[in-house]
Amino acid sequence: MKTTLLFLITLLSNAIFSQTVAIQSFATGFNSPVEIVNAGDSRLFVVEQGGKIKVLNTDGTINTTSFLDISSLVLDSGEQGLLGLVFHPNYTTNGYFYVNYINPSGDTVIARYTVSSNANVANASSAQIVLTINQPSTTNHNGGTLRFGPDGYLYIGMGDGGDGGERSQNLNDLLGKMLRIDVNSGTPYAIPAGNPYAGAIAGADEIWASGLRNPWKFSFDASGNLWIADVGQNQIEEINRQPSTLPGLNYGWRCYEGNSTYDTAGCGLASTMIFPYAQYTHSNGCSITGGYVYAGSLYPNFSGKYFFADYCRNRIAYANVSGTVSITYSATYAGNNQFTTFGQDSSGELYVASSGGTIFKVIDSSLKSNEFSLNGFTMYPNPAGEKVDILNANGNVLTQFSVVDMSGKILLQQSLENTPQNTIDTSSLQTGIYIATLEGDSGEIFTTKLEIKN
Repeated sequence: MKTTLLFLITLLSNAIFSQTVAIQSFATGFNSPVEIVNAGDSRLFVVEQGGKIKVLNTDGTINTTSFLDISSLVLDSGEQGLLGLVFHPNYTTNGYFYVNYINPSGDTVIARYTVSSNANVANASSAQIVLTINQPSTTNHNGGTLRFGPDGYLYIGMGDGGDGGERSQNLNDLLGKMLRIDVNSGTPYAIPAGNPYAGAIAGADEIWASGLRNPWKFSFDASGNLWIADVGQNQIEEINRQPSTLPGLNYGWRCYEGNSTYDTAGCGLASTMIFPYAQYTHSNGCSITGGYVYAGSLYPNFSGKYFFADYCRNRIAYANVSGTVSITYSATYAGNNQFTTFGQDSSGELYVASSGGTIFKVIDSSLKSNEFSLNGFTMYPNPAGEKVDILNANGNVLTQFSVVDMSGKILLQQSLENTPQNTIDTSSLQTGIYIATLEGDSGEIFTTKLEIKN
């Protein structure tokens, strides 16, 4: 048994498989999902454009009661709606989370809410408006993503409001910018001292970077890099990557679309602009959906890759984080999968949502022969504490459950009953990452990652 487990771990560790990016349906029944985030536990929170946030559990079920419903406050039309959600880094102690929505006047609102005594329901009356940003009469290019950076500050991605990008180079206008504010100080916020235009320097204090058209999703990777997917105008979709510590960057719009000149009237020198890390033309899509650098451990072949998609093509792509910058596309998936957002669970595994309301797991199908979820098994919660439940949906006869550490040492073994559900006591395991295995009656082995958080 140990020899087999060591062999499996070697395969996982050395990543000898050629990766095959695939999607697996995880949950259905959402209405226009535009964001997927986690709060540091096993749940996923799915934002619906109409104004609801719903809780998605590890077994694919959706809580009947919404976590938050602010539909009455949201203008849901075209690119408008409830667009962003982020949990405070200290959410477990302060219960704060932040949303980004378009109000009935057509303006962007950043608001803070607090969870109620019920961890699955927010206190809808706890709203504190942090920032309201005036939008023009055009209704598109609203951005919408919220993220806390490695520095603990709140970053806000703002689109240019349409009209050909006239605002993106105007440092007195918050549109077409990446904003950075300190929500832990001031009333309702403070300006971080490192912001490039803070104080007496000409420009709006909240601006961190300029020259964006419509950043439809940005994220930070484990190295602190800021990845911005910026939707193009006529020809080019672009991916920007820069260290999050660099202030005052100008990403070039409307002077440049990707690496190409667009309208340089009144623009500064090209040497003052930041050009894309990677780009693609509209022969491969029409509207980029940004994602994440893979941070999980189930699919080692995904390591070192930034995942994204395009709203107009039913496929997922990735760009290498280091080495030669290139874009690799998956096969085209069947069905109407207009991908609107990616998400990460607390273990760094990837999910993607379609406009039709399905949440998919992003998987490496080259591992399909032994991965839990691809063989009808569910283990939850994961991350786990005192126990985990193993659900066997396909009727396989299972004989044994084991947990091994990354060196191959067996830490836990338990015989299994031939029932749809088995409960495993994991209280003896220390906080960390392990490989969990199921053994079938014919000797087959199924594996997955198990994270323990005591």
